[in-house]
Amino acid sequence: MNSKDSAIVAVAVAPTAGRDAARGTALAFLGVLAFSGSFPATAFAMRGLDPWLVGVGRAAVAGVIALACLKAARLPLVPPRSHWPAYAVISAGVVFGFPVFSGLALHLGASTSHAAVVIALLPAATATGAVLRAGERPKPLFWAACAAGAAAVTAFTLTQGAAVAAGAASAAWADVLLVGALVSAAAGYTEGGRLSRDTPGWQVISYALVLSLPLTAPITVVLAVTTPIDPTPDALAGFAYVSLISMFLGFIPWYAGLASGGIARAGQTQLTQPLLTLLWAWTLMGERYGAATVVTAVAVLVCVAVTQRTRA
Repeated sequence: MNSKDSAIVAVAVAPTAGRDAARGTALAFLGVLAFSGSFPATAFAMRGLDPWLVGVGRAAVAGVIALACLKAARLPLVPPRSHWPAYAVISAGVVFGFPVFSGLALHLGASTSHAAVVIALLPAATATGAVLRAGERPKPLFWAACAAGAAAVTAFTLTQGAAVAAGAASAAWADVLLVGALVSAAAGYTEGGRLSRDTPGWQVISYALVLSLPLTAPITVVLAVTTPIDPTPDALAGFAYVSLISMFLGFIPWYAGLASGGIARAGQTQLTQPLLTLLWAWTLMGERYGAATVVTAVAVLVCVAVTQRTRA
């Protein structure tokens, strides 16, 4: 009887785990879809706004929205004090680090397509964070596919950098800023995914934004007063997108997906982001890119397919 009971339990658990993984991947992809428009939207916003104002102001606007959502749900406006160190990492990573670093990189001349492919290294960094902070242990095939994607992106970045004759210094600094952006995002994603195992994803990003408001709100006011503003429709639309979608709504399915599907495994869906961003850059901005960009984007898409066939 005991052996039969054990067999029943084994059969019942496996499908549940599989459904959780599939659900996590689907939710994470919804987050990636939202994030994929961030670079074009940031470029649009900077047509009329200072890059620092775009980077910090988006968090201030999203913070006010998050505060209203928490109040409407009648939830505490701050998380438990024991979680504050984790929220500090999230705030430093995705509230300040990624928006500011990526915006400055675009301001220095990095194209949205180039930035998108460089940021494709982010899933590898997030998977590393999942091992160090969340106790996940992906299988060797996962790491092989992850490394292949990272190698493709690194080769792309080095060849593109070597091809730039004019403005080489600016291009180099732009890539340094993009690396800073991906490290910041990886830290914020890992901590957010870890906390989302016990706290709904929308609350996690809301608390990070609200805890950041004492800094983002006054900085935004000062920048709005001291920097030139040209409120064109393109700039306002881009700023609205990065404030509402990139900084808030996109994190709701993203953190839920990382919690449900595993930070390392579900995080690999972000390898699809370069392809989506290339599509938006071509459609919305008329940006042109060479064969190397397309080949690299397709290569990382194959890598993400392999990672999703492994069990983290």
